[in-house]
Amino acid sequence: MTSSELLEYCMGKPGAEQSTQNQRGADQIKVGGVMFAMFCDCQGHEAVSLKTSTEMAGKLRAEHTCILPGEHLNKAHWNTVVLDGSLPDSQFYSLIDSSYQMVVSGLPQNTRHEFGL
Repeated sequence: MTSSELLEYCMGKPGAEQSTQNQRGADQIKVGGVMFAMFCDCQGHEAVSLKTSTEMAGKLRAEHTCILPGEHLNKAHWNTVVLDGSLPDSQFYSLIDSSYQMVVSGLPQNTRHEFGL
């Protein structure tokens, strides 16, 4: 799975918008102005940071060496996944979907309605 493929998948989500965070040059993907994915460099490798529940954050880190606490993000709610080829594509899609849903569920109802959600 490449960062380009993952970015394309994220951008296919209703209401998804891309912006670049100037401080780190990371591509942020937001819905309703709230970030659900961030593409960045992690220890010299392409990576994507995704929002997750506190319970799942630790579990995922324990199960996969390519999943690390979110760098420069709230480590209780964000994981950074290094794109090293060890995580199945289906797992990436599941993590992105979950991150998106977590953010969407926290948006005001009128904002969700704008995106047909």
